[in-house]
Parts: sequence; structure tokens; C-alpha cells
Amino acid sequence: MPEETFVLPARPLGRTGRTVSAIGLGTWQLGADWGDVSEADAAAVLSASVDAGVTLFDTADVYGDGRSEQLIGRFLASRPGHGVTVATKMGRRVDQDAANYTLDNFRAWADRSRSNLGVESLDLVQLHCPPTAVLEDDRTFDALDTLVDDGVIAAYGASVETVAQALAVVGRPGLTNVQIIVNPFRLKPLDEFLPAAADAGVAVFARVPLASGLLSGRYTAETTFPADDHRAYNREGAAFDRGETFSGVDLEIGLAAAHELAAALPPHISLPAATLAWIASRPGITSVIPGARTPSQAAANAGAAALIDREFDLERFDQAVTDVYDRRLRAAIHPQW
Repeated sequence: MPEETFVLPARPLGRTGRTVSAIGLGTWQLGADWGDVSEADAAAVLSASVDAGVTLFDTADVYGDGRSEQLIGRFLASRPGHGVTVATKMGRRVDQDAANYTLDNFRAWADRSRSNLGVESLDLVQLHCPPTAVLEDDRTFDALDTLVDDGVIAAYGASVETVAQALAVVGRPGLTNVQIIVNPFRLKPLDEFLPAAADAGVAVFARVPLASGLLSGRYTAETTFPADDHRAYNREGAAFDRGETFSGVDLEIGLAAAHELAAALPPHISLPAATLAWIASRPGITSVIPGARTPSQAAANAGAAALIDREFDLERFDQAVTDVYDRRLRAAIHPQW
């Protein structure tokens, strides 16, 4: 009999009426901070993702100072009827002072992203890990509602660093989604945030799902990174929140934890595939947004969702995740984010 064709599951994007794939594509790698990626290589990654059924691209106006948005815009213009939702982010082009988060700035940032992407209206704009005061200010969301009313953006959400920030915004009536780090090294959102998001009808994007590659199973203590790669220059939070790099986990501890998780898997299941499937299967997760630097990596990421409904014991892996987290990571990671 012919092998069954796998179709990437689609899930509702909040109350927008749109759906997005359970595995999306994060495109920080296509902009900057991960070493150089050529335009041809970036287009190949985007193409492989769409061909694999991905319908969510996540980007930001600061990824390569707009390069990621521009690459996506040119690619999608060449694929009419693509069905991809582009979620971009704004707010990191200025000093992280709450006074900079104004309607005028929102409009200027959105206009720049519309130009980069070549669209009249942005599908989804997310606040890009702003100060907590911005997330707690009614004026922030009044301004975003104005952009929706004006047709500049179709929907808005927020990318956050901490569970406390996620809980601060989840009840906003116009909010479509929250983007937050969820992976085997970051379990706090599972218990403390995902149920609240589900109750509010808010979509959740799980970012940094492979802990900046620590959960790829490819790194060793001898692995080095280019000077312009955040895994080299931001391990102590010199440029932005330390939790964005290796999920805030010490490299040596993270390598040991990843080794344990890989050892808990059957030989034919890779650690990154198991990790993506495990995250995507957690109740309340809408889409997981791993990055990719090659077409084969993009296709493998999307294909990981096939493990959710096939012969792979996700619950056994979940037990291993919890055990490793409790022994190696909880004390250092849980209180911070």
C-alpha cells in the first residue's frame, strides 16, 4: 500500500477566523544574529517550509534591520495563493522606555513593516518583548485597536519574556496571541499560563523551542559560534534578555540535560523531532515556531508534527522531560521566567 501522506495540522489563530499550522517557521535566522544566510538560502528555507505545509512565518522589524521581512515579502509575492500568515513584531527599534510606545511610533513601525513585506495590511503584529509597563498600560492597546480600525493591521498580540507578563496581557479583549518560550528547559508556562490562554481564547506561539539549538542534539562542549551569533555574545545577557539564548540555561548543564533526553528516545526518533512534537501536543499550544537555516532542516521541523498521532510515546517522553527539568533546571530557571 502507498505510504499515507502527512498533512500538517491547522489550528485556530485566536478569534481571527484564520488557521495556522501546528509547526510554523521562525525567521530570526534569516535576518541576523545567527551568522550569514544568503538570500538564495533564505528563499530555499521559506520554499521548503511552505511545501511542507507551514502556514505561519514569524518575523520582526529588527531581524537584520528589516531584511527578514523583505525576504519574506519577496518570496510570498512569487507564490500567489500561498495561504501563509505572517506574524511580525515591533517595538525594539527604540530604547526600551515605555514612553516610546505611542500610537505615532506604532504607526511608523507598522508602515515600515508593510513596506518591507509589500502588503497593505499586516496579518498580525506582536509587541516585541516590551517593558512590563507597556503591557500593563491601557493606552498601548487603545493604540493597537486604532491601527486595526484603520486597516493598518488585521490583528495584534504580544511576545513576552515571562509568565507574569503573559498573564498580564492575556485578558485583553482584542489580543490574538501571546508568544512565549516553551521547551523542555522552560516548563513554567505549561502550568501557569497555557490554561489561562485557553480560557481566554488566545493563541499561543511557542518560541525558542529547541533552546537555541541545545535541543538539536548536535552541540558539544567544543562547539563554537561566530562572533556575530547571539549564542556567542549574549550568553550572559549582554545584548538582550539572557533567556533568549539557550533559554537562559548554562551551556554545560544544557548539554547534559539534552543528552539525557536523547537517551530516553527510541533510536529512530531524533531529539529535535521529539521536542517539537512534544511542544505541539501540549494543550493550549497553537503553533511551534522553530527556525531553520537549510531546506532539509525546515522540512524536518514541519515533519516532526507527524509524531503526535503516530507510534511515539509522547507521555513517556513527557515524564523524561519533567524528571530532567526537576533535577537539573527547575531551581535555576523556574523563578526567573
